[in-house]
Amino acid sequence: MQNDFSKGKVSKIILIQTIPLLFAQLIQLLYNVIDRIYIGHLPEIGSMALTGIGIVFPLTTLIGAFTQLYSSGATPLFSMARGEKNDEKANHILSQCTTLIVMTSILLMILCYIFKKPILYAFGASDESYYYANQYLNIYLLGTLFSMFSTGLNGMINAQGYPKIGMYTILIGALLNIILDPIFIFLLHMGIQGAAFATVVSQFISFLWVLYFFMDSKKTYRIQRKYLKPQWFYIKKILSLGLSGFIVMATNCSVQIICNQTLTLYGGDLYVGIMTIINSVREILSVPVQALGSGCQPVNGYNYGAKQYKRVKEGIRFNVKVGIIYTFIAWILVITFPKLLMSIFTTDETILSYGPRSLNIYFIGFCFMAFQFCGQSTFQALGCAKRAIFFSLLRKAIIVIPLTIYLPTIMGIDGVFWAEPVSNLIGGLACFITMYFSLYKKLPE
Repeated sequence: MQNDFSKGKVSKIILIQTIPLLFAQLIQLLYNVIDRIYIGHLPEIGSMALTGIGIVFPLTTLIGAFTQLYSSGATPLFSMARGEKNDEKANHILSQCTTLIVMTSILLMILCYIFKKPILYAFGASDESYYYANQYLNIYLLGTLFSMFSTGLNGMINAQGYPKIGMYTILIGALLNIILDPIFIFLLHMGIQGAAFATVVSQFISFLWVLYFFMDSKKTYRIQRKYLKPQWFYIKKILSLGLSGFIVMATNCSVQIICNQTLTLYGGDLYVGIMTIINSVREILSVPVQALGSGCQPVNGYNYGAKQYKRVKEGIRFNVKVGIIYTFIAWILVITFPKLLMSIFTTDETILSYGPRSLNIYFIGFCFMAFQFCGQSTFQALGCAKRAIFFSLLRKAIIVIPLTIYLPTIMGIDGVFWAEPVSNLIGGLACFITMYFSLYKKLPE
């Protein structure tokens, strides 16, 4: 029952998948959020160090985008292969994903070290914020392989019906990060470098955990040497399906770059720091609805591969209903306690004075994110790569980036924050409506 998603109540199976994923993703978020909390409370330099972290955001997001490219491409294919009872195919997909992650992580680390300075200035760094961004990035890049490997392959642990083991992947590293952060930052007086070092050590332990799981000879699905040689047939399928997830995060990277540059132009380093905190709040509050989409993907993908179309429809309905309820509650929380949420990350009175207004504007259309996540996860679960790619591009590249550039010219600094709710409304509804009529309505009973 744990591994066969075609039996039992669909909503219960999705929750069994989602709840451990929720905790895992919350804990995953702690890797960076805990760093920001400690860094933001550093005496005297906290606000500027936080701005430096904000400058590094786009680069860490880009690394995450490549992880998402392989993970979101391989995991649905892996789930469908399991549904077809084709274990050899599933092992091929797992091993090919491993090869792509290892090769890409090494290449990214090298390129980032070579072009680090021009990249950070292009991302909106000033001479003062560059100092802190450079200190953090020098150490953070050392963990590129560990981060991509543990995060990228963890989805295929969950897809086998072992969400608790997937949760432990993140839990082990995050708890270690929470313990090591104050030791390296304050006790050993390493400051922002200590935060990066604690993150790398934590990522390494998570990497060892995932490697051990997939190298176990007793497991049905494991990394096998004979399947590691790159094979274009599988790589093409992984890249095709994972491209939408990559575009989501790559366009997030582009949005962060444009935001940093625009915020620096209209508001200076202060508003880059404010946006860093807003991004942190958004990441935390987005986790439940993202986990729900991730929990639905293997269940819907498995049932689609097993031709259980009625169960696929049940999964889609459950996804959107729960997502709408949650995002509405989260929005109420933000507009009620904006200053309290921001004070978690800083004690700087200037940020706490100007930041809540920006936070409230940014979250106005948060409810519509449920439609985006539901549509996107359904397209990916059922292998509809082209539609998933298009709606990834629509919300971020086609709507957010132009608005981020244009709106400040007529609204001032507030225009940067209004771009997000407008894109949520237009992009989220367009994605869901298209999914409903082109997929949901066409699935046979």
